[in-house]
Amino acid sequence: MIFEKSKDDLVCVSAVRTPFGRIGGSLRDVDIYDLGAVAMRHSMVRIDLDPACIEEVWWGNGDTTNTKDPYTPVVARQTLLKAEIPPETASVSFDQACISAMSAVAYGSRSLRLGEAEMVMTGGSTSFSTVPFLLRDIRWEGRRHTSFLIEDPIIPLGYKDYAPVAVDAGEVALDYGVSREEQDEFAVASHARYGAAWEGGFFKHEMEPFEIVKKDKKGKEIDRKTLELDEQYRKDISLEKLAKLKTVFCSKTCTAGNAPGMNDGASAQIITTREKAEKLGLDVLYTIVATSLVSLQARIMPVTPGFAIKKCLDMAGLQMDELKLLEINEAFACVPLVSCKLLSNRRFLKSDYKEMVGTASVEAILDNDEALYQDLKGRLNVNGGAIAIGHPNTASGARIMMTAAYNLKQQGGGYAACAICGGLAQGAGAIIWVE
Repeated sequence: MIFEKSKDDLVCVSAVRTPFGRIGGSLRDVDIYDLGAVAMRHSMVRIDLDPACIEEVWWGNGDTTNTKDPYTPVVARQTLLKAEIPPETASVSFDQACISAMSAVAYGSRSLRLGEAEMVMTGGSTSFSTVPFLLRDIRWEGRRHTSFLIEDPIIPLGYKDYAPVAVDAGEVALDYGVSREEQDEFAVASHARYGAAWEGGFFKHEMEPFEIVKKDKKGKEIDRKTLELDEQYRKDISLEKLAKLKTVFCSKTCTAGNAPGMNDGASAQIITTREKAEKLGLDVLYTIVATSLVSLQARIMPVTPGFAIKKCLDMAGLQMDELKLLEINEAFACVPLVSCKLLSNRRFLKSDYKEMVGTASVEAILDNDEALYQDLKGRLNVNGGAIAIGHPNTASGARIMMTAAYNLKQQGGGYAACAICGGLAQGAGAIIWVE
């Protein structure tokens, strides 16, 4: 389908991220407000935008225990002030786990469509490195204690009333016929693709180097370095090494090797109308064709990106063969693979999205087209994904969209579908178009 441009189109005019650091790595001591402010600031500087043009900020942040102000922090507000966006700018901090930065585009787009704003900042930031340990249930216990139970809130990563996400993901993978071996192969390919893209200079489009300055207690500079490479990347990864890893938390297929790490980073995107972009003389990076937010049964998180993309296809009136690229977050290797299994199912593709929501189970792949599945894998995460890049969860949704956009620019334009899963089977999707 040929895309017909309109002055009312919603477009992205700038998309930038920090390098993603490993937990305990180079960004270990960077405050969450400063981390996000760097991404916001670079997104404006890159297009020489007056910060006063930003009328709203929609900012994802999935953990506030690590802030300076853990009781009712306003992460978006404090981040935008550090980014020198005017204090009169309205902002929203919110948590939808991993889908947050893509949801931010959907929420900000609503303000644009309603005419409540002409330009919005969207994105998210995560710092696993600065998450503190917890000491629960002692507020009313008096002053005398001989022992304390200290809890690490990120191990195991998941939700206390449910199985660890790795356990559910591993079981769903097998339900959909995605083996441990296929997941390991996909993980190796993620690193290989990232390495080739990095060597070719691809990630310089979306990533701004991060300068890290260390000072002593007196404020004197003692060290300075620049982070220019995502720290999760492993050049020496191999199938043989991955095969030796044990699964995590008794998962049936998920290991530390076929999943991303817990990472630090921030991503920012500036969204406006085509009319406003033209008025300001700004180039359009990509046009937003459709966005979707979905939620399914809590156990089946790996299928949510597939459902989110299907919803976008229905909204846009597009078919799978019109999508040049797919960017699906590698929360585990099985997530994009399971979603591609779903998207290669003929019955699923021919049905209305709403009809399929109630049957989001293994039954949905009984009519799977293996040739289409392999074709989709060829369009999927062609520059690598979160397994190699890293997954600072509330920043990843924006990273996926900008990676797809810069990739489409390299390939002469077209449509791409972007999607990400989130805690307890939330999902967000988007279809973008590059001229």
